[in-house]
Amino acid sequence: MEAVNAFARLAREGAMNENGLHQVRTRLEALRRTWVEILPTEAVRGIAEALPTRLALRTGDVFQLAAALIWCRERPKGRPFVSLDRRLAEAALQLGFEAVAGRVSKT
Repeated sequence: MEAVNAFARLAREGAMNENGLHQVRTRLEALRRTWVEILPTEAVRGIAEALPTRLALRTGDVFQLAAALIWCRERPKGRPFVSLDRRLAEAALQLGFEAVAGRVSKT
């Protein structure tokens, strides 16, 4: 949902045209078939509740990081974390992930 929202915002702001939006949604759909989705369990919620004392992030970003920590069994060192959001990527780095920050170019 985070990616869909970010790309829709870029299209609304004119940084991406309709063709570009269609392309990224097609790529996102292809990626969706390969990823593991972590549901908001009590474990995710517990980690998410502890993160705001250490990191200044929005609620959705906190849950995204918490899910990533569940995925790696709370051992983020050397694990990839992909984000187009600089603040979220920096927080992932602080936790020990190998943050992979991308940049959306104008289409």
